Amino acid sequence: MRTLISIIFSGIALIGLSQKGTIRGMVTDAHSSESLIGVNVSIKGTTTGTFTDLDGKFSITVDPGTYDLQVTYVSYQTNTISDVVVSEDEVTVLNNIQLSTASMNLSEVIVKAELVKNNETAIMVMKQKSVAMMDGISSEKMALIGDGNAAEAAKRVTGISIEGGKYVYVRGLGDRYSKTTLNGMEIPGLDPDRNSLQLDIFPSNLINNITVNKNFTAEMPGDFAGGLMNIETKDFPDRKTLNATAGIGYNPQMHFNEDYLTYESSSTDFLGFDDGLRELPTGADNPTIPVPFGGAADASITRFVSSFEPTLGADRESSFMDYSFGVSFGNQFDKTKEGSDKSRKLGLIASLSYKTDYTFYDDVTYGEYQRRSNPDSLELVQANLQTGEIGEKSVLLGGIVGAAMKSDRSKIRLTIMRLQSGTSRAGRFDILNDPAAVGQSGYEAISDNLEYNERSLTNVFIGGQHVLNNEKWELDWRVSPTLSTSDDPDIRKTAFSITTNSLGEVSYDFNSGQAGVPTRIWRSLNEFNAASKIDLTRNYEFNEQDAKLRFGVSNVYKIRNYEILQFNMAFQDQVNDWGSPDANAVLLPTYIYPNDPNGIYYQSGNVQPNPNEYESDIMNTGLYISNEMKLSKRLNTVFGLRAEMYIQNHTGRDIAFANGDPTGNNLVNAEVLNTLNLLPTANLIYSVTEKQNLRLAYARTLARPSFKEVSFAQIIDPITNRIFNGGLFRYQDQDGTVSWDGRLDETKVNNVDLRWEIFQERGQMYSISAFYKQFQDPIELVRIPEQQTTAEFQPRNVGDGTVYGVEVELRKSLEFISEKMKGLSVNANLTMAESSITMTEVEFNSRKRFERTGESIENERQMAGQSPYVINAGMTYSSDDRKWDAGIFYNVKGPTLEVVGIGLYSDVYTQPFHSLNFSLNKALGEDNRTSLDIKVANLLDDRIESFYTSYEAEEQIFSSYAPGMAFSLGFSHKF
Repeated sequence: MRTLISIIFSGIALIGLSQKGTIRGMVTDAHSSESLIGVNVSIKGTTTGTFTDLDGKFSITVDPGTYDLQVTYVSYQTNTISDVVVSEDEVTVLNNIQLSTASMNLSEVIVKAELVKNNETAIMVMKQKSVAMMDGISSEKMALIGDGNAAEAAKRVTGISIEGGKYVYVRGLGDRYSKTTLNGMEIPGLDPDRNSLQLDIFPSNLINNITVNKNFTAEMPGDFAGGLMNIETKDFPDRKTLNATAGIGYNPQMHFNEDYLTYESSSTDFLGFDDGLRELPTGADNPTIPVPFGGAADASITRFVSSFEPTLGADRESSFMDYSFGVSFGNQFDKTKEGSDKSRKLGLIASLSYKTDYTFYDDVTYGEYQRRSNPDSLELVQANLQTGEIGEKSVLLGGIVGAAMKSDRSKIRLTIMRLQSGTSRAGRFDILNDPAAVGQSGYEAISDNLEYNERSLTNVFIGGQHVLNNEKWELDWRVSPTLSTSDDPDIRKTAFSITTNSLGEVSYDFNSGQAGVPTRIWRSLNEFNAASKIDLTRNYEFNEQDAKLRFGVSNVYKIRNYEILQFNMAFQDQVNDWGSPDANAVLLPTYIYPNDPNGIYYQSGNVQPNPNEYESDIMNTGLYISNEMKLSKRLNTVFGLRAEMYIQNHTGRDIAFANGDPTGNNLVNAEVLNTLNLLPTANLIYSVTEKQNLRLAYARTLARPSFKEVSFAQIIDPITNRIFNGGLFRYQDQDGTVSWDGRLDETKVNNVDLRWEIFQERGQMYSISAFYKQFQDPIELVRIPEQQTTAEFQPRNVGDGTVYGVEVELRKSLEFISEKMKGLSVNANLTMAESSITMTEVEFNSRKRFERTGESIENERQMAGQSPYVINAGMTYSSDDRKWDAGIFYNVKGPTLEVVGIGLYSDVYTQPFHSLNFSLNKALGEDNRTSLDIKVANLLDDRIESFYTSYEAEEQIFSSYAPGMAFSLGFSHKF
């Protein structure tokens, strides 16, 4: 009883201690937008106060009530924030306190507290004062619109389009020319061959802001041309947050559909990884496997074949709807020792998210078409056409934990992120191959395709910021190692060739000369990435104005191991025959060797050494120096130079060497790229008025090939039968002329940008930009004309190119029309670009050989991956009490050259996808802690399509499927 009483009184004492509230905020320079260190922030008329830390932030604990907050700093005008309301156990956040330089005619400034709580205004100020041309979106805007993750938020940014709901494209340029960083550091995504990080994994409530730099400055990585997106996560949440979210999604075309295709899953598929059901059978990776006529006993052959998972065909079952849930936590704690005048704070964040998506396309088409040899025949001829269905189940599990410790002059931060993704896919296709096309045998077939892909990413971020020597020096250091994997265990393709005899009788068999024999593939990728950087800033004065000298060093080391193993089904009889095309009956015991009929056994498709195995590493070291100073009161300049030394080594071989051809290629830790690039940059920012800027910038940047592009790898897409060939393969045309020398170089880009921008109150703005980019040796995906029996593609350097265009942005409240329209605002941004590639002699001559009658081929064409226009537009409504927020948003990207066609093959263009989406967010409860989100995607029910295009010919399908209209309902609660 005595113990219980002690606990009760202790609890009462703790409750009494907690009867206080907290004021937190950030103080910045009104002119430069930089945080101010050591500013005195106090409760007016009292001795209660504190000083801002290295981030310009402060925290004061007081009794509940209404206060005036006084902000003073040497040589700055005193600022008083009136009517700051503090509630019990609550945090009042003031995000936008700005101090102006003092002058004789300025007295104390008094501002209402409500005017300094707008985080969107803060990012507008950041955009206005940034030395680079920058666009972005704040955490407040994300919450206002109801964006649940970074991908949904990023598409609101000027010139941004999101591909596949995950990956960012800037100014219509493809993934190769856009880059994504997390907290300023390069990390690989779940798809390691992309430059862009998968954005839908980051919950918006842990994001501080998303910024996109449209031009290069020396401290940035040099390998981008379209834009550099950075996701900045919170390290010190302004207030304690514990958020829970849940959501469901329904697509009438895809969900609760009894025709949904799937196949047997493992017990851990729901966690994003296989439990071993699909693992490579024991002994399958040995140099020899049990086969007839090789001395192996019949029983050992039977055991080996039986060790393979027997499921080869897709099954139908009813699909469920999409669902997701997540929880996130954030808080900061005052760890200042009692009696100490040196503050110490601890910030913690954590997030766990899970989602499962079901996708079903019931009218998928993949086509291969050719030009005819007769120039008078304008229409394309079908080579191969696949029509069918695909069912897909995707799981994404993500977790982020972080801690940061901050004192007045230093901060150290640790973040750990783990992502796990698993995708199971089942497809069924009818195949029609036309013998009228060059290199085609002509056949009909029905195919079952089963795939599983599992990916993981583990990233650790450690960084520190330190202010030294009376704020004259600033040190920023960061280290970020990442381990990523991508495995495709047991990709299965089973295609029955269909034969109809003269009596109309139909038979089914496996024919290597037609649809091929059943195959199984295991693919494995492991990559380690270690990124680090140190930045030093020296603050000084020039012409009595603040100036900065920056210099630093960075290093990125990557190493990747990749392997493909393939096994082909074989038969002891010369002829195999099946009564029906039931793929799941193929591996019944009665058909396995040595039984008749069929006598199935597996043959290894793996040559030793394996041509589809490589190890490659990269070392990229960067050094830079830049200087920011004002040449006059209105003209700010930033000049810099970055040097990047890039070395890529490769161990691998081509199929000729693997088969014993002494003229084949075998690389052992060979240098395939070794470059030293000097990347100059210049930025001029002229302040026409306090709220109006004119910017001019020049920079040189790069785009580099990926690991798989600089390899001998041959990677087949089992559904489309399209083959990716690494860029190291050499090719000759039918005349013996070298059409590709097997040397893939990096792309060098010269960039010029011009922007006029004007900023208004409450985040309103206008801007117009012009840009010009010159590309030397751009890399594009090219159809290989020498491979006429198969659809094969290769990355190649093509002729030099240029891109120029304009970009317009508008953010405007409709209050100017009527006071009743105060809550309505429009935002729109338009990017228009003209691109041109001067063809190489090989490409130009190849196109001329297949020139159509009446056609006149010039030596210039559109640049692959560059869209001629990108449109983002939206209208939003927000009620005064913030109970209701709604918006309708439109996005489209113009027709874009996807695959460069040569010879027989015409160009492939991605068609515009008109995306019209609606969102509604309703806050519930008196304190708005609970919210309900309703969203409708693809209101226009548009299709995603790519077409072959040729002179005066009807467009033909390269790929086509319909994502359908989707509805989602989300629920979130802040505890």
